[in-house]
Amino acid sequence: MLHNSFCDAWGIEVPIFLAGMGVGGRATPPALVAAVSQAGGLGVLGCSGLSPEETRRRIRAVRTLTDKPFGVDLLLPARIADAPPTRTAVRDEIRARFPKHADFVQELIRRYGLPDVKPADETVVNIDYAKAVLEVIFDERVPVFAAGLGDPDFLLERARAQGMKLIGLSGSVRNAARQKKSGVDAIVAQGTEAGGHTGTVASLPLIPQVVDAVSPTPVLAAGGIADGRGIVAALALGAQAVWIGTAFLVADEGQLFDACKDQIVASDSEAFRISKIWTGKTVRAYHGEIAQAWAESGLPTLETPHQRILMEDFLAAALAARRHDLFYNIAGQAGGLVRARRPAKDIMADLVDGAVEQLRRLQRDLVVSLP
Repeated sequence: MLHNSFCDAWGIEVPIFLAGMGVGGRATPPALVAAVSQAGGLGVLGCSGLSPEETRRRIRAVRTLTDKPFGVDLLLPARIADAPPTRTAVRDEIRARFPKHADFVQELIRRYGLPDVKPADETVVNIDYAKAVLEVIFDERVPVFAAGLGDPDFLLERARAQGMKLIGLSGSVRNAARQKKSGVDAIVAQGTEAGGHTGTVASLPLIPQVVDAVSPTPVLAAGGIADGRGIVAALALGAQAVWIGTAFLVADEGQLFDACKDQIVASDSEAFRISKIWTGKTVRAYHGEIAQAWAESGLPTLETPHQRILMEDFLAAALAARRHDLFYNIAGQAGGLVRARRPAKDIMADLVDGAVEQLRRLQRDLVVSLP
């Protein structure tokens, strides 16, 4: 057992959260979210990019699998480039304003012999989209909401009224202080080692600084944590829990493609690099052929949502051709610690057992003189 007072306050058994990761809903599907919650942690659905209807379906699917607490993660970006309301209109704008970018992606599609198909969904990820999904989250009375990007301060009054806990994610002390001011119930201090949208400060210096800056608001540590040693280190730095993503990407319950899971298992930490090519925001992901092609193109990335829609069109073509090796594979540097695909309950058991083992080792090996 690995338990603290934070667990009591959040209705969980162990201080481990499944990070709410996106990737078209493949990274954190209902089965994985429920498995983590069933194992004593708190699973979080990553719903960025999913329609309001699909978000509702997934929330209800989790509830058929577990009666334990769980959460939903959504991006609330503070800055989005002005763009038309549909994908088709955004594509037209890209071709008119950024023809070299449009031509480059078409050249990639031809280079790999992919069919020129595009997503049928016309949804554009913008503020209006986020508000529509938030209505579903409130309507379904989800226990926990995490803002994977941006501040959830405008949700505070409504969340408090129905007992929803709010989590803000931060990659800097400045952002963490802003999250505290917004009134969130917990703050994720996410080091640059993490996958997905991340900042520039490493976990080891970031976590204790955030703890000092936002106390008594609880801090969850993220970035580079994939085993029990990382959990103990995070707790020693003052965090009350951990927010783990990469270690669960290879879980059997996850719906990442086999090629993506195999890339993570086979790679070292240097294979996961930060770029803006996939969404227009800084994202750490596996550095494969497409990322390298962009790096060699000399083209600057566009802002969100233009870059996101540009690359989602490429991903639709890759998906149609079953070229999963070319797919968007978000992961953190902790991928260098992940060496096997297995069920989520086994991952959870190893995280807890590994943390307990490290605490026992420290108790055994350290001699501490106390007054």
